[in-house]
Amino acid sequence: MKIKLHNNDLPKNIKFTKSVAIDTETMGLNPLRDRLCLVQLSDGNDVCHLIQIKNKTAKPKNLINMLKNNKILKIFHFARFDVAILKHTFKIDINNIYCTKIASKLARTFTDKHGYKDLCKELLNVQISKSEQTTDWGKSKLTLAQQKYAATDVFYLHKIKDELNKMLKRENRMALSKACFEFIKFRTNLDLEGWNNQDIFSH
Repeated sequence: MKIKLHNNDLPKNIKFTKSVAIDTETMGLNPLRDRLCLVQLSDGNDVCHLIQIKNKTAKPKNLINMLKNNKILKIFHFARFDVAILKHTFKIDINNIYCTKIASKLARTFTDKHGYKDLCKELLNVQISKSEQTTDWGKSKLTLAQQKYAATDVFYLHKIKDELNKMLKRENRMALSKACFEFIKFRTNLDLEGWNNQDIFSH
């Protein structure tokens, strides 16, 4: 795995055409309060791009254009949070979403282990570390350990998606999963509007 660190935007010469795995690192878990610090991208090959958002007011044009491109499939793990923080930070809509956590919950009903680390181990036989998960992502210079952790969080997403799709097709739940992925843009709107802790479908 090769890691390339960029400041504030994705370079113009780096293009994603069909799909991109995306993750974010923030100062906390409240999109309305905690700022976006890092965006990780991978096209499924051996290079991971890390975009450090140092300027709070900057609008990363190339990154935003990629996120707004409806032709590109955006692969997340727990898309609900990442999409919400990206939408809130850049004031954009994001479509064509795939969430490996939702896919896992629909396909792997025999277990309650749907974390990224669990999926790497059980689907790909890969052990990863989450030791840098709670760390200061807002500092100006990221450690090599932070960079490796951040890159790892997108490095395996394409392969995980492929394995989960096999299971979804086998269990005849692909259409249901696509409907759930479509709903993410509305679920994140509810989160950002204040309904994040309320199940509006309950009695």
